[in-house]
Amino acid sequence: MKLTKHGHACVRLQKDGRSLVIDPGGFTEEEAVAGADALLVTHEHPDHFDEGRLRRALEADPAVELWTLRSVAEQVAAAFPGRVHTVGEGDAFTAAGFDVQVHGQLHAVIHPDIERITNVGYFVDGTVFHPGDALTVPGRPVDTLMVPVMAPWNRVADVIDYLREVAPRRAIDIHDALLTDLARPVYDRMLGPAGPGVGGAEHSRLAAGESVELPLRD
Repeated sequence: MKLTKHGHACVRLQKDGRSLVIDPGGFTEEEAVAGADALLVTHEHPDHFDEGRLRRALEADPAVELWTLRSVAEQVAAAFPGRVHTVGEGDAFTAAGFDVQVHGQLHAVIHPDIERITNVGYFVDGTVFHPGDALTVPGRPVDTLMVPVMAPWNRVADVIDYLREVAPRRAIDIHDALLTDLARPVYDRMLGPAGPGVGGAEHSRLAAGESVELPLRD
């Protein structure tokens, strides 16, 4: 499986000539959805969900389908009958040849005065877990965790504890558009071998458009 990191929280997975794109939001380059066979969206915040971009992708190719939670599906489903699927925690489905399981229900707490919205994470082919905007623990072994490293709702201590609890084989940063170049070495040090320890995960950051090959599940 090939994993390509796009801007901010967007990830493309490719296998057997087909591709799945997760969270092509407003901080992501327009071409991130080009050629996608299936789209997944974790929640409605604009850095994860760009309505115009999704509509253009669905209009460009009538074979493309979208899986997402209700709050997003309600905004686009009417224009694309039969191609927008509503999912929630505990659901399982196949998209573009990838087996996907849904974990989680709510967005992380930003502030007690801000109402929490819904958020789901996607576990793809029993290998890659993308939690969206939450520190959801899927309750099963994770090979590759897409870890939200910088957001208004988390601290580096939260990220460290999350990595310790999930204990993936490798952790790849997402949700990094707000992380300045000056701060990146600090985060790398905290999450790397010189830091307080993150359960032995191999930590890495990919630039937008950079890819890595992942082993398929046995």
